[in-house]
Amino acid sequence: MAADGRRLLIVADNQDITRMGLMYLCKNMGVQRVIEAKEKNALLKGLTLTPDAAVVLDYTLFDLVSADELLILQERFSEASWLLFSDELSEEFIRRILYGSENSSIVMKDAALEEISEALSAAMKSERFVCSRIRSLLAHHDATERGEGRSLLTATEKEILKLIALGKTTKEIAAERFSSIHTIATHRKNIFRKLEVNNIHEATKYALRAGIIDVSDYYI
Repeated sequence: MAADGRRLLIVADNQDITRMGLMYLCKNMGVQRVIEAKEKNALLKGLTLTPDAAVVLDYTLFDLVSADELLILQERFSEASWLLFSDELSEEFIRRILYGSENSSIVMKDAALEEISEALSAAMKSERFVCSRIRSLLAHHDATERGEGRSLLTATEKEILKLIALGKTTKEIAAERFSSIHTIATHRKNIFRKLEVNNIHEATKYALRAGIIDVSDYYI
């Protein structure tokens, strides 16, 4: 898979062998402009000079202190594309980064060479890429969560959750179902408790993941 050789690629990794291997692979792919960044200041300098660069970053080993710092960096250099290339990343971190930035991609170091090459090529073209291992992890979690969500709620609670997710107020749901406001409020409280959510936004996300409402029915 060919990459855009004209775009600057910044390899941000303080592990010499990994950095050298990535640079060798990129040059074999036809990437002509590749620079190294062994620490954060070098990365910032490269992005300041070329804000639309593609960045390959080993988050685990690089000197970034948190996911918040990475997201701030991505927001600051919003024209750049970011490919995280690491050994291990927590599911919480993965979801936060993928949902927090449209310019983020992830490939694990134990991925096949072909998949790593595809990820690099996608980064050079500002296309999102998520490796098969991460996709499987997220899909397994979502499938488990969908099953748990369906089994936790009664049929009535699912119907009420759907109406809540579609923006109906407690008063409107009560009128539609010929129930009292108190009854609907009690159902709502039980739904939130069972799903361990605290607000309508979280309940709506759960309803979407569980298939209780279709994405086509939901308008943000």
